[in-house]
Formats: sequence, C-alpha cells, structure tokens
Amino acid sequence: MSGIVKNNPTFVLVLGMCPTLGTTTSAENGMGMGLATMAVLIMSNLVISLVKNIIPDKVRIPAFIVIIASFVTIIQMLMQAFVPALYASLGVFIPLIVVNCIILGRAEAFASKNSAFDSVLDGIGIGLGFTLSLTVIGAVREILGSGSFFGLSLGISDFTPLIFVLAPGAFLVLGYLMVLFNKLAKR
Repeated sequence: MSGIVKNNPTFVLVLGMCPTLGTTTSAENGMGMGLATMAVLIMSNLVISLVKNIIPDKVRIPAFIVIIASFVTIIQMLMQAFVPALYASLGVFIPLIVVNCIILGRAEAFASKNSAFDSVLDGIGIGLGFTLSLTVIGAVREILGSGSFFGLSLGISDFTPLIFVLAPGAFLVLGYLMVLFNKLAKR
C-alpha cells in the first residue's frame, strides 16, 4: 500500500517523469500508460524474484532489462491488437517502459531480494500509485485544456486554455498536484 501514498512513484519519489509528462494529455491516456506499466511491473517483478538466484551478479542488470523488455513487447502487441487507438496515442512511450526507472528500480531494490508473492504485491502497489497519479494528472489536464473528462465533453471547451494539453501545462499541473499531494499526505 505504500506505493499509493507514502512512496508514490510520481508525487513523492519523482520517478517516471518522461511518461508522466508525455502521455497525460487525457485521463484515458494516463490510465492506459499506468495500466500498461503496472502490468509490466507485476510480471517482471514476479519473474525476477523467481530467477534471482540463478542470474550471476555480473549480468544481473542486463538480465533484468531483457525480462522487462520481453513483457513490454507482449504488452505492446496486446495494446496494438485490442486497443489500437490508445496504442497510437501513446506511441513511442510504450517501448520506453523498458527503461522506466520505476520498473528497473523495483526489480533491483525489491524483486531481486524478496519472494515472488511479495514482489507481485509490490508491483501492484507501486503500479496502482503510478496509474492513479497518471490518471489524475491526465484528468486535470484534459478538463482544463479541452473541457472534457475521459473524452466526454463538459460543455466548457470554449473557455479552456490550450496550454494545459501542451508541454508547459504538463509541468504546471504536475507541480501543483505534487504540492497538493504532499501537503495532504503529511496530514
């Protein structure tokens, strides 16, 4: 549970900023990227925790990257087949999950030192925290920038500044949400 609030990868640990800033133009994109990352995180944590004792220390990190890349490829193919619009929208950020520091960091810090069950739970917790963060950032940017929520018009699109769906808006929304999140989390 600590991955949702206490060790939230986005708002507390400030990890995974590339997909956070690049894909959260809408709540749907944020949720899609978060769920894809969470699936890779859970499966790679599981496999890494199972094979940790047979991987030599000299090739530990490259082996982790190969395992992670395998799951990213599977997720990428599934997204391309079953949710092509989301796949097209997320574009290059899907293959970049391989080098997401959240996934590699959890593989090194947690999965390589704990049981399979605990590693899966860690993947779920950190993945949920990341997914919720990206969804909230995407929702705020979508509401403020295009006047819609999960693609449904709120009837305010004539009054929304476009900046919130552009890169500067990502930084503004992320910054304010980080302040708000950390202020509320300290209570």
